[in-house]
Amino acid sequence: MKPSSALLVNNKPLYYPEFTKDLHYEAEVVLKITRNGRHVQPEFAHKYYEEVAIGIDFTARDVQAQLKAKGHPWEIAKGFDGAAAISEFIPLDSLKNSQNIEFSLYKNEERVQLGNTKDLIFSFNYLITYVSQYFKLQVGDFIYTGTPAGVGPVQVGDKLEAFIEDKKLLWCDIR
Repeated sequence: MKPSSALLVNNKPLYYPEFTKDLHYEAEVVLKITRNGRHVQPEFAHKYYEEVAIGIDFTARDVQAQLKAKGHPWEIAKGFDGAAAISEFIPLDSLKNSQNIEFSLYKNEERVQLGNTKDLIFSFNYLITYVSQYFKLQVGDFIYTGTPAGVGPVQVGDKLEAFIEDKKLLWCDIR
């Protein structure tokens, strides 16, 4: 869960938070919810999204570890201002195969993450069904869907670029 202040849009830079010394990136495909719903049944889940974006879920790992060790919730490690970079959304039907979406993240022009939605632990439809059991889905909600191997740290001066297929949709400088 992230507050709206966590959204980092329009390729704005992320200012390295002063409360962490270990900030990590996680590239993820993001769903945009297109209808309201609760307790969505699996056979209808595909009707709740039509567009995807690429996002970067930033995590203050040191803060997360401290909170986990105390048995505390760790939302502040993932929900701080700017923790959810997100690109523009693109229609699913503009992609080669909406069930087999390749996505990647480059750090300082070196690919650090490469994933495909077919390899996610939980499918888009499963996520819609599961989340809607606990939260009413509302038009405009975003669901970050999971990250492939290659998660790692960022430092001031790093440049991140995120792609869906061969389309660069997101870039973010760390300042």
